[in-house]
Amino acid sequence: MNTQTNEEASGPAGPAGPADGDRRQLWGPYLSERQWGTVREDYSAGGDAWSYFPHEHARSRAYRWGEDGLGGISDAKQRLCFALALWNGRDPILKERAFGLTNGEGNHGEDVKEYYFYLDSTPTHSYMRYLYKYPQAEFPYHDLVATNQARTRQEFEYELLDTGVFDDDRYFDVTVEYAKADDDDTLIRITVANRGPDEATAHVLPTLWFRNTWSWHEGAAVPRLAAATGPRRTATVRAVHPELGSYDLRCAGTVPLLFTENESDNERLFGTPNASPYVKDGIGRAVVDGEKEAVNPAAEGTKAAAHYTLTVPAGGEETLRLRLAPTGSSLSLAGGFDTVFRERITEADTFHRELAPPGASEDEARVLRQAVAGMLWTKQYYGFDLETWLSEHGLDPWSLPRPGVRNREWFHMVSDDIISMPDKWEYPWFAAWDLAFHAVALSAVDSRFAKQQLELLLQDAYLHPNGQVPAYEWNFGDVNPPVHAWAAYFVHLMEERTTGTADPAFLERTFHKLLTNFTWWVNRKDPEGRNLFQGGFLGLDNIGVFDRSAPLPTGGRLEQADGTAWMALYCQSMLQIALELVEHNPSYQELVLKFVEHYLWIAGSMDRVGDLGDGLWDEEDGFYYDVLRLPDGQAVRLKVRSMVGLLPLCASTVFRPRQLERIPGLGERLRRFADRHPSLSVTLASAGAGETGGARLLSVVDEKKLVRVLGHLLSEDEFLGPYGIRSLSRHHAEHPYTFWVHGEEYRVSYLPAESDTGMFGGNSNWRGPVWFPMNALVVRGLLNLYGFYGDGFTVECPTGSGVRMTLFEAAEEISRRLTRLFLRGEDGRRPVYGGQEKFRDDPHWRDLILFHEYFHGDNGAGIGAAHQTGWTGLLITLMKIFGTLTPGDFLAEPARKERP
Repeated sequence: MNTQTNEEASGPAGPAGPADGDRRQLWGPYLSERQWGTVREDYSAGGDAWSYFPHEHARSRAYRWGEDGLGGISDAKQRLCFALALWNGRDPILKERAFGLTNGEGNHGEDVKEYYFYLDSTPTHSYMRYLYKYPQAEFPYHDLVATNQARTRQEFEYELLDTGVFDDDRYFDVTVEYAKADDDDTLIRITVANRGPDEATAHVLPTLWFRNTWSWHEGAAVPRLAAATGPRRTATVRAVHPELGSYDLRCAGTVPLLFTENESDNERLFGTPNASPYVKDGIGRAVVDGEKEAVNPAAEGTKAAAHYTLTVPAGGEETLRLRLAPTGSSLSLAGGFDTVFRERITEADTFHRELAPPGASEDEARVLRQAVAGMLWTKQYYGFDLETWLSEHGLDPWSLPRPGVRNREWFHMVSDDIISMPDKWEYPWFAAWDLAFHAVALSAVDSRFAKQQLELLLQDAYLHPNGQVPAYEWNFGDVNPPVHAWAAYFVHLMEERTTGTADPAFLERTFHKLLTNFTWWVNRKDPEGRNLFQGGFLGLDNIGVFDRSAPLPTGGRLEQADGTAWMALYCQSMLQIALELVEHNPSYQELVLKFVEHYLWIAGSMDRVGDLGDGLWDEEDGFYYDVLRLPDGQAVRLKVRSMVGLLPLCASTVFRPRQLERIPGLGERLRRFADRHPSLSVTLASAGAGETGGARLLSVVDEKKLVRVLGHLLSEDEFLGPYGIRSLSRHHAEHPYTFWVHGEEYRVSYLPAESDTGMFGGNSNWRGPVWFPMNALVVRGLLNLYGFYGDGFTVECPTGSGVRMTLFEAAEEISRRLTRLFLRGEDGRRPVYGGQEKFRDDPHWRDLILFHEYFHGDNGAGIGAAHQTGWTGLLITLMKIFGTLTPGDFLAEPARKERP
């Protein structure tokens, strides 16, 4: 199999996307980790998705829009699914999916309470490896719910390790590996290792089933599974689907096969009769409860499992072999099986070795490999037809809004795609700005898939006719930060600088769609036409004094430093793309000029607000703040030093002499604009000939402001933590910001760990922790500014240390601190695991890496969603940048080779 990473690669290891019709990714890890509790499955009257479809229903109730499972795979349209089911002889239910708490059950919001790890994958999933740690004692479902519900937001979460269920190492390590013999021929190896001191029994049920697509449409074709004749000492399940064709699952050994239907158990759920005696939970009832009549003796249905009963000695392991391939294929589970695995593992080793930067340590290579695996495993099939869903809620496009029914303005939206998810358990739905950062992380691994993901939400099936990009399924009409253009240019730049190949066609397609979205922002989020943008939530949850998605308790409006800075970044990114496109098509010259002038107006607005002259910039503090505009016209700066005030660093454009030469009249037009608007021209700086090549800089921050903001950014007493840039200055630990309204105090304090409020669900916190996406923006901003200032501009890093660094070196120092989160220190501890001794000392735990949603601002412990490799996967990009590129790469024109 070919393991190249360029677009011409062939074979299972090379990159491609299912949407491109590439069969190499026909099968992949496209199952969700949690389909229950999602908006898609919510048909309640009041919109309470968690309560309408809880975990307790998941084993018995057929899903409408997707499927979930342990370490599973499916085809790209999720018609046929395969996953693992387990039983330890003690649990009250079959373990078919990961368990976790709902938003209302957790003291810090929803959270998965299992230990599973994505250990390996190639871009086309030619080889994948997944590990699940299954306790031998009864799984403490009730204890986890009751104890977490009893805890306050000021207390730590109660985790599975805390329950004692892993004491004495009485658990199984269950490893699932996949190796492709061909695009549609998948070998499966399941290894069950007993880590405990005594012999133990594990029931292992590899399960094959069809997603239920027939119950919702009268007369729809029903696919079938049935036992079939196969080689001696092999059990075979044949799957026949009207679109997918016929597949066989061969299971080694004389193992019993159990069949049922993927239909809801209405009798258990609702007390109403079942249409068939064989329902979704039939296999679980047969195995756990001994109800043999719950499975079909005719050995047919739409859900089937092979039931292996393994007695594993202490310290020993057992291995199962299966193969899923089209009917008629050579399906031997003996000869060649191990050979295919060895070949695929060798190819995966080569792929990851070539991906790792030269000189990477063994531990750095391990962290990078698991980060890549996490990014690739969190691809998920996302099916959601909004017109159908809304009509099933009794609405049509002309209906009036109805309380409890979400997304009624999105009738046009139809999703039927593989999408990179933030976390397939905690966030098993796309979020627009998360996806943009995912694309940046994926660009180092599979640039073709990264670009496809960026273009996906700009397609007509997603992009609203008015130009809005859908935010996330709880509210597609909410507003995420507009980072798509930034991501598109970053992906383009990374591809160009690492391969020397440019893809202007991708930029052009993306640019045209983003023009519509940019216009939406200008028309909808700048209500007075003064280039001061609002937007509310903007992804940063609780970062402000007030809930920014709710009416202000003071009345008036909030002129958001981040809303305006995000638009400056958007404008700057569109300008950068236009500068690239003008080299291929002179007609883009006018758009270059348009975005230059628009940028200058936005940048100027950040220094002057209204007639009172109250700017977002505070000269005394040397920082940018939100401004509260009261109903009587007075303006008050809300002096919270947060990541919001650092965003202006990220919005700068460097004009290279080559670019200026290609746009006749640009220099003259800039001069005339500066003469007419001298107050705005401070944002336009020029550099003499030298190492930066006589470039010109367009920036929100001039050099004096840059020095002052960097003083805050690089201070270890403020933003620069041991493990990256904090989202809120540590200054607010001793100096909380307070604001009183009608006798009620609103307070912002430095909180390095979880949130202490329920704002935005309470499961994230932007008042102190380290977040990778914002760190990546800052790093990219510093590198961009370095491209203008070069080695002649240095700054103290850390502030007050006496150590001077260039902006490249400061960016590298931030990246180094971020990487240190996951690396084992001299004490053997990985900061991401805090004080958890199991992860520090146990050889079966210490090299397993989880990429959390965010991290403790002081000690680096992982917090929030435990498998959000998504934007935390930006670690891949940072390691690649500083492991393979030099400062000169950011000063010089990149050598480029255009794509034919």
